[in-house]
Amino acid sequence: MGLEWLGNYEPVLLALFATLFTWAVTALGASMVFFFKSINKRVLNSMLGFAAGVMIAASFWSLLKPAIEMSEASGEIAWLPALVGFLSGGFFLLLIDKILPHLHLGLPMSKAEGIKTTWQRSILLILAITLHNIPEGLAVGVAFGALASNADVQSVSGAVALAFGIGLQNFPEGAAVSIPLRREGFSRLKGFWYGQLSGIVEPIAGVIGAYMVSTITSLLPYALAFAAGAMIFVVIEELIPESQREFKTDFSTIGAMLGFATMMLLDVALG
Repeated sequence: MGLEWLGNYEPVLLALFATLFTWAVTALGASMVFFFKSINKRVLNSMLGFAAGVMIAASFWSLLKPAIEMSEASGEIAWLPALVGFLSGGFFLLLIDKILPHLHLGLPMSKAEGIKTTWQRSILLILAITLHNIPEGLAVGVAFGALASNADVQSVSGAVALAFGIGLQNFPEGAAVSIPLRREGFSRLKGFWYGQLSGIVEPIAGVIGAYMVSTITSLLPYALAFAAGAMIFVVIEELIPESQREFKTDFSTIGAMLGFATMMLLDVALG
């Protein structure tokens, strides 16, 4: 039995379930803090690289490519919605990055970004971790919201492949969040709590994205490209620099290659 039966369900509900799955995998990865007190830098860089590779592949195969194909099929200029949406997504994340107070793991308080605030270090750390989960949830939500206008087997399979791919990279991402928090002085329980909490924005962003594109179908190619632009911004701004620390770049590069190949395989095989 194929996946076409999923097309009979409300797209927003499917987006909710899909992003709850991606959040649950984040929580599963965050639970590794109960088994490991620290994480080898090479392993951490590989995890971050893998997450970056998955997000880069998903941005093209699951988001930009369908956006271009939809525009072409509807008689629009094929590249225009993809270009506008992609740049808008990146600019949106840039604004959030400049406005939202946050601090990256391992950095002193003097390196906090966004609007200056007196918030505690722990809050700033969590906000930084949460920031790059928003595009992931949005991407999955938009993919399932697209089923409102086209619920064929290929579209359903593509949305499922994207959710599975994002969930897959959320496991090492969850571990890469919770275990370093332990080094920041958090207890194991708090490290797990904040690690999984960073992924709870995915269902929120997913439902919003699915509702918007299922309600206003003309937004779909723009929304797909918007999610792609937001994800690429996160990859370049956050994941790649963090994975290159201490110059152990071979491991992050190999991780990124494996992540890209995995997501490409999922999307082509299932989508």
